[in-house]
Amino acid sequence: MGWVPGRGPGSGVWPFWLSLGMALTSVWTVVRWFRKTTSESRNETPYIDPDHLPLVAVSFIGLTVMVVLVSFVGTYISIALFLGFYMRVIGKHSWGLTTATVIGMVLMVYFLFEWQLSKYLPKGLPIFEDGFLWIDNFRWTYLM
Repeated sequence: MGWVPGRGPGSGVWPFWLSLGMALTSVWTVVRWFRKTTSESRNETPYIDPDHLPLVAVSFIGLTVMVVLVSFVGTYISIALFLGFYMRVIGKHSWGLTTATVIGMVLMVYFLFEWQLSKYLPKGLPIFEDGFLWIDNFRWTYLM
């Protein structure tokens, strides 16, 4: 995280200062809440409206299932399943919009992490990981 001669600050400087700033503002928010200095901290109404609690529960369960599925089917398939479920069932969007959004989002996440950042996200069990090999082979053979 220190200073690299001839290059400047090391790779950990930006995350360190960002994390420190976030930690300090979080502590300050908690202090203000305990001291009841803001109108929000004195508010006695429930944080989640009871009418919206089922939607929050479905969202929580959906996200939990998505995180668990990452170990089995991989990041991209679990993102597609969660986004498809959320858009179609919760959002009641059309199949066309749901399909286009799911495909576009999965491609965007793949291109961002695998191509631009060279960070490989979990692909799941070997049967699913093998499915991505042809994409990587195509990429390295024809596009790089």
